[in-house]
Amino acid sequence: MSDSPIPMVDLKAQYATLRGELEPAMAQAMAATQYILGPNVQAFEREAAEYLGVRHALGCASGTDALHLALAGLGIGPGDEVITTPFTFIATAEAIRYVDATPVFVDVDPQTFNLDPVAVERAITERTRAIMPVHLFGQPADMDTLNRMACDRGLLVVEDCAQSFGATIDGRQTGSLGAAGAFSFFPSKNLGGFGDGGLVTTHDDAVAEQIRSLRNHGQTARYHHPQIGYNSRLDELQAVVLRHKLPHIDQYNAERRRVADRYDAGLADLTVETPFRRDGARHVFHQYTVLTDHRDTIMQALKDASIASAIYYPVPLHRQPAFADAAVPASLPIAESLAERCCSLPVYPELTDAMVDRICGVIRDAVGG
Repeated sequence: MSDSPIPMVDLKAQYATLRGELEPAMAQAMAATQYILGPNVQAFEREAAEYLGVRHALGCASGTDALHLALAGLGIGPGDEVITTPFTFIATAEAIRYVDATPVFVDVDPQTFNLDPVAVERAITERTRAIMPVHLFGQPADMDTLNRMACDRGLLVVEDCAQSFGATIDGRQTGSLGAAGAFSFFPSKNLGGFGDGGLVTTHDDAVAEQIRSLRNHGQTARYHHPQIGYNSRLDELQAVVLRHKLPHIDQYNAERRRVADRYDAGLADLTVETPFRRDGARHVFHQYTVLTDHRDTIMQALKDASIASAIYYPVPLHRQPAFADAAVPASLPIAESLAERCCSLPVYPELTDAMVDRICGVIRDAVGG
């Protein structure tokens, strides 16, 4: 069996399959010289909206900006509280701070790693304005319960879909289930560009118009600025890349599920907890994350075998100095336990069965399975 290094994600392998169509398309866009909010951005927004089943899809400069613009576009600001998860990338809560709202961290479900609706309900106060679930690692959050709760209390739901492009709940796409959704096109994402990029989704015409203005310096017409906005536009060349990858996203995600199924089988009888999958939800495995009490041993064995692994995320947000003044219960035991026990293994469409078997074999030898 080959002992070549196995990375967390192999962007070169995916590029090789698309190079023949991507390079001429990018050259054509460069020759057209419409680099800012050009025809490819507009076309990608239409195509993404159709795929996601939303009325509006608005490109922006990054996934972090997408979260920021979603909150700002919905009018969330000073004095408002937004309930979210501490077990996520910092951008989720950064965006709440960007609009001068207060992040309220609550604990997560031990199986899905997503927001625990019971904990969310306990945290609602008269200042709560929104709930921000994260579809972590590509596993859809319990949107039905969260949406019912929000509807009963007059709250907004903003979906952090940075890791979930193509994930569904009963056939409905993440990003189409709340007041707004935010996607990231960071290169390693399931649908990734050749740099940063993001997308905001909404069904609301007024919210879309506000976000369209905010992303472009607060303009409503050229050189007319009724409000302060931002410079956050999806690059035309990134839109070219994303347009050519979008038709492949379902196949990319199917291959990720193939890899996950192989891991599930290869790790089934070990002291390693493999990812849970909710009934009715289609997981897209942006990460394949296991739980184990032998994390250091496993990661060292993988490193010795030239196989990558990673910890997403080693320090929950409520333990980060940047959020020392955030609203948080005295303890969030599940999030803290996940941070101590989680380990993510390589997962990408081009990962072969043989490579997965090799990874499982190293883990089996490491834990004595």
